Amino acid sequence: MAFEKSKILIFGATGYLGTYLVKASISMGHDTYTYTRPLKPNDNNSSKLQRLREFESMGVTLFQENIFFDFPIIYNGELDDHEKLVSVLRQVEVVISALPIPQYLKQLNIIQAMKDAGTIKRFVPSEYGNEADRVTALPPFEAMLSNKRKIRRATEAAGLSYTFISANSLAVYFVNYLLHPEEKDHQLIIYGSGEAKAVLNYEEDVATYIVMAATDPRAANRLVIIRPPDNVVSQLDLISSWEKKTGRNIKRVHVPEEEIIKQTETLPSPENVPPAILHNIFVKGDQTNFELTEEDLEASELYPEYKYTSIDRLLDVFLVKPPSKPKLASFGA
Repeated sequence: MAFEKSKILIFGATGYLGTYLVKASISMGHDTYTYTRPLKPNDNNSSKLQRLREFESMGVTLFQENIFFDFPIIYNGELDDHEKLVSVLRQVEVVISALPIPQYLKQLNIIQAMKDAGTIKRFVPSEYGNEADRVTALPPFEAMLSNKRKIRRATEAAGLSYTFISANSLAVYFVNYLLHPEEKDHQLIIYGSGEAKAVLNYEEDVATYIVMAATDPRAANRLVIIRPPDNVVSQLDLISSWEKKTGRNIKRVHVPEEEIIKQTETLPSPENVPPAILHNIFVKGDQTNFELTEEDLEASELYPEYKYTSIDRLLDVFLVKPPSKPKLASFGA
């Protein structure tokens, strides 16, 4: 389905999902802009700098002020500079945020700036994991969900046109985390019984769905949930599929629910966050514990013409040419 070409500004563009969003926006023909924090002198050979140069070669407009590098950059990217935020926002129509967890509440600054700019046709906040309004979690993860709800309520209160998107789990990230596909002789950890169903969506598909929804009139002031039927899978399903494809029998070690809960209570912050997320997704099965209603828009049904990558096909990709391995230091859910 074709939509009008838009001017799309992406916050958090150099992050893990942000990079996919930039590429998806460009591939759909949108005028694509990024707003990033200023580079530092020691960023001369950083991955962030390389990514910005890649974006520029793709035709992205970079809103950032920097005195250390010799390529066109326009504005400083601090999220606390209200005047510059408003100035940048007045040049675009759609805002997609991919800010990381520590910066979630910085979106309050963006919301106020969008309200003052008065030109934004759609806002998609950064919250692409579990459906925050319909799940509850152990305290370390619940704190993150609470911040997502704050951003939702602030967006609604500001009177902005929005699309909330629940993307569930990013497949490349969690296939690497759960299966360690590059390792030959190893054992796999199963959280709880391994039977709870999760939703693993390929990052390219998630980014494509987000950009399509951000410019789709049908998704205005609606929730879009990315839950394609072929991507609903348990840990045991995933491991069995990998064993069949590789012809190996992999040793499994179960971590009981009680131990995971204890980790969330005894580990210091932020080390207690990953076990809380694992508990919610792979023990409780909260990504599939509720039925979709008539008010929900499911992405694969909303865009049936788009051929998403099933988890089975993604495992085939891992066999032949594994996608770039993401950093597994932190979780986003």
